[in-house]
Amino acid sequence: MTITLITGANKGLGFETARCLIEAGHTVYIGARDAHRGREAASRLGDRARFVQLDVTDEDSVKAAAEFVRADTDRLDVLVNNAGIVGARKLGRVGDVTGADMMTTYNTNVFGVVRVTHTFLPLLEASDGPVVVNVSSGLGSLASTTDPTRVESQVTALDYNSSKTALVMVTSQYAKAYPAIRFNAVDPGYTATDLNGHQGTQTVEEGAEIIVRMASLGADGPTGGFFDKTGPAAW
Repeated sequence: MTITLITGANKGLGFETARCLIEAGHTVYIGARDAHRGREAASRLGDRARFVQLDVTDEDSVKAAAEFVRADTDRLDVLVNNAGIVGARKLGRVGDVTGADMMTTYNTNVFGVVRVTHTFLPLLEASDGPVVVNVSSGLGSLASTTDPTRVESQVTALDYNSSKTALVMVTSQYAKAYPAIRFNAVDPGYTATDLNGHQGTQTVEEGAEIIVRMASLGADGPTGGFFDKTGPAAW
């Protein structure tokens, strides 16, 4: 049985990833800040879904979640760091973004990933084939955001975009430090979720495919990479 934790799993890409992995036989801990929504999501997903309250911006919440999982099991096989926020929504107004805006966005999108990963590392290291998937974005790709033929080049968002760039480097550093764990970042593509007001051109089923694929890696799978649905993504 594969034991998986997904942050921000009560809706959108997190929920669809949980659904797919449960269908593949995983037992999935549904991490969510909101207890009502988290329990409701776990109930909809069935017996292999277990709600765990988890606010990635709160150190105590993350530690409590790890203790909850540890009380149930002796390991964690897959961690999907999916929780993220869009940020200050000051699109195209780089000069209006403040240090406080940056801190708020990074606190979830970067520091939150580090908090969760750091706290769950002992459980991951207890697995025979641990995998970590960090959900980044094409908007974090220097190559894509400077290519005028790419839709990503049309979006200027100082806090969100740079946080997703930082997340790819965070992933790379963990991969080098922990070669026994498959660490990878993914770009799910422009997917219709609450994050973009459901304006994305892909369905959540399409967006979650690369997350599910990378969460299902074997011990011989790649590590330290950045991937989209076509394979390795330019960064």
